[in-house]
Amino acid sequence: MQTYFITGIGTDVGKTIVSAIVTEALEADYWKPIQAGDLDNCDTKKVKRLVSNTTTKFYDNSYALHTPMSPHAAADIDNITIELKNIKPPKTKNNLVIEGAGGVFVPINTKNTILDLIKPNYKVIVVSRHYLGSINHTLLTLNLLKEKGFDIALMFSGNEHKTSEDIIIKMTNVNVIGRIAEEPYFDKNVILEYADKFRDQLKSL
Repeated sequence: MQTYFITGIGTDVGKTIVSAIVTEALEADYWKPIQAGDLDNCDTKKVKRLVSNTTTKFYDNSYALHTPMSPHAAADIDNITIELKNIKPPKTKNNLVIEGAGGVFVPINTKNTILDLIKPNYKVIVVSRHYLGSINHTLLTLNLLKEKGFDIALMFSGNEHKTSEDIIIKMTNVNVIGRIAEEPYFDKNVILEYADKFRDQLKSL
């Protein structure tokens, strides 16, 4: 069984939608270690609403913080400190999808970042979305993960921006799974269509 870590080049780039697609495609289990803010409509609940299969199990956050901020700051407001030792992946015999928070250098305390949650044997899927500065953010993220020795793949989210995507692919030679378009909405049927489309590529990672 394989673990897939979904990270992004920043926040609000489409990690949760990608997580739902990968979870559905592989009928994997899902876990978000750290949730900051929006607890009534958290990412776990969003993915649960988007997934159709009956195999997937959803695991509780290790930390559920009340403020939509960087985890280290949200934890400070809640008067707690996030401890890396308390973030333990759930034991499962199924494939596991782990959704990060923001980008890889988002701090979770004064010493650790999201990068410290990614184990060497994980498959890392980076979500990139076009905006001014996204090329820099994408290259920084991909090159850092490559330097650390991770097995990585890239997923584009949103409207196509060919010149940006071409230079990212040319400069990194990264494995591109595909693109999630700027859909009018995402529901179970839309997620299922993308899951069917990307299933073979995800299984071959």
